[in-house]
Amino acid sequence: MGAYPPTDPMRIDLEGCAVRSWRAGDEASLAEHANNRKIWLNLRDVFPHPYTLEDAANWVRFASTEKPELSYAIDVDGNAVGGIGLTRLPDVERCTADIAYWLGEKFWGRGIATRVVAAVSDYAFATLDIARLEGWVFAWNPGSMRVLEKCGYVREAVMRKSAIKDGRLVDRVVYARLREP
Repeated sequence: MGAYPPTDPMRIDLEGCAVRSWRAGDEASLAEHANNRKIWLNLRDVFPHPYTLEDAANWVRFASTEKPELSYAIDVDGNAVGGIGLTRLPDVERCTADIAYWLGEKFWGRGIATRVVAAVSDYAFATLDIARLEGWVFAWNPGSMRVLEKCGYVREAVMRKSAIKDGRLVDRVVYARLREP
């Protein structure tokens, strides 16, 4: 398992933030930071908008009992201000996991997303039997593309008009990072 022995709860301390397990008490901060149209516009529709305290309670309940744990809070000063998660792909793609993340708007531009994505990518390769991480970004989100590129992800494809978001057909840009030998 490399440098990441299993811990309960999971925690990776980084400069100015941490990645950790979701826990009871995160609901108010989660609802506050997730209830933002700019965040919703860059995520799958399963992420609700508006984002309510009930949505937050449901998420924390789900994520804190997930086995194996693949969804984590982004913590700044003890508050959950974003989230990052991994989804193992099935069948012939079982050597791949999808990575997705979001961060509260007031924390943008501080390098937090880059540190978190890099740390969770390393953690995933150290703890999961995968060869590849994939992340996709809506074409209108160059900031997230830069985060992935800074973390060693390579742009592999533009999937033209492959998604509908906010009533619009939109291109998605696919990035991937491979396990280093």
